[in-house]
Amino acid sequence: MYAVIKTGGKQYKVQPGGFVEVEKLDGEEGTPVSFSEVLLYADGDNLSIGTPVLGNVTVKGTIVKQARDKKIIIFRFRRRKHSRKSQGHRQPYSVVKIDSIEA
Repeated sequence: MYAVIKTGGKQYKVQPGGFVEVEKLDGEEGTPVSFSEVLLYADGDNLSIGTPVLGNVTVKGTIVKQARDKKIIIFRFRRRKHSRKSQGHRQPYSVVKIDSIEA
């Protein structure tokens, strides 16, 4: 059994008992979350595809960790102009444990 969910502008394939790193969600560690935008649901040989989403399927999970990704260095340089700009960025994300897929 698996499902494809949409969150944070991206799509993720999830299974019960699995972990997924998604864009940062509101809530502390241990907070239950529910994903209602399910694009595809497969249970054995049965496959349901939403147009665009399935209304009767929800994916429930728990936030395991709130973290930040590795630092990305942004460096802009214009030759012969003595112009440089350096900037860093760390993208926040949430690790979610998928508890169940309810159809």
